[in-house]
Amino acid sequence: MPAIDPPKIDDATALRVEEARTFSLQGLSARQQGVEITSAVLSVGAAIALAVLADADRPFSLPLAVMFVLAYAAISRVAFNVGAGYVVPTQLVFVPMLLLTPTPAVPLLVMLGTVLAKLGSVLRGQSAPQRMILVITDATFALAPAAVLILLDAQLPDWASWPAYAAAVAAQFAADALRESLRAYLTKVLPVRVMLAEIAEACRLDLLLIPVGLLTALAAAGAPAAALFVLPLVALLQMFARERDARIEQTLELGRSYRGTALLLCDLLEDDDEYTGNHTHDVVELAARVADRLRVPEDVKRETELGAMLHDIGKIGIPDAIINKPGPLDEEEWKLMKTHTLEGQRMLDRVGGFLGSVGEVVRASHERFDGAGYPDGLKGAEIPLAARIVSVCDAFNAMTTTRSYRKAMPVATAVQELRRCSGTQFDPAVVTALLDVIGDPGWALSLRAEPRVATPPARTYSSAP
Repeated sequence: MPAIDPPKIDDATALRVEEARTFSLQGLSARQQGVEITSAVLSVGAAIALAVLADADRPFSLPLAVMFVLAYAAISRVAFNVGAGYVVPTQLVFVPMLLLTPTPAVPLLVMLGTVLAKLGSVLRGQSAPQRMILVITDATFALAPAAVLILLDAQLPDWASWPAYAAAVAAQFAADALRESLRAYLTKVLPVRVMLAEIAEACRLDLLLIPVGLLTALAAAGAPAAALFVLPLVALLQMFARERDARIEQTLELGRSYRGTALLLCDLLEDDDEYTGNHTHDVVELAARVADRLRVPEDVKRETELGAMLHDIGKIGIPDAIINKPGPLDEEEWKLMKTHTLEGQRMLDRVGGFLGSVGEVVRASHERFDGAGYPDGLKGAEIPLAARIVSVCDAFNAMTTTRSYRKAMPVATAVQELRRCSGTQFDPAVVTALLDVIGDPGWALSLRAEPRVATPPARTYSSAP
């Protein structure tokens, strides 16, 4: 059969995975420890109460319980990284556990399996020992579906009980979302919206595997141990997980190469013209904050940062006499100056890969929202969002710093100009986000001394003279 190319791992996913790996090696803050220990104690208490107080429809078998715990621990090591967290295909074993072992005891068995799996990663140095406490809370996902099956008297595998099984799945997903949202809110480790996005990805994988787990349980109703024949499928998933990890590593390495190339080009620009280099660093910081304020996707944020870093790279090919000319540019000089965006894109296209898409941002960094910019006369949403962000941040920094042909404006005057040009030169949404950023007391610009008042230049505001 023809080969099937594996799905591409985008740079944003790879970067989130890298951050998550670094994070997993760190210990817990005092705040996290307090939240996680409290949560773990409550989770263990609830699991014990369910096991002791609820009636089971199936007798407890120690050998069977041990086999399922070991199988659960093994499958818990098959992790698919999804940004800040990871998902594991445990539904293949968890669903049969709910229906083939005493349902009230399943949450405790899941906790044991999860702890065994985490202990292995701690011993291998892949996780900080303090993070062992987290897996106990992670295992509480088993409480909600177990409780629903007990309440609806659907502890045994039976096709007629499918409404109860559906209710158990819904309860599991709802409890996961509530638990992780509360966890994120209390620990402040991740924004709630980011955590919910990760939970949604985990639920999507669970929905794909739950039917397989249910079919396994129904087929093994008379011989519960037969459910473990699903483990060869786990081995196949392990192969896929390793291939995904390899692609993530390749993407991370390529991303580091791109960023290193961008930094080298930025250094060359600074060596060529010190002001332009310093201006670029300021624009990068401001553009990153504006992108955060707009809550752009991770890939757009990276394009914004690298686009801000390299938006003036084409000026390497512009004579210094034009770059630093103390007076207005004549028609021929201005025509040559406008080529710096095209030259910048050409340079980045030669590097290729992700920097090729950044080249499109560089090319569009002097377009206007009303279509009167250069080099292509793009208008509104035709201009890449990253380029619209860079354009506003570039102009604001240019207005508030001293140039060869004029002195810096006061921040208040620059703000007035941004508002005046909102909707014509600049994207109004980006202007609003930038004004929010510079109005933040934490913004470094607010700590600078106000520059002397100067008459605003008549030409379009940007870093280009």
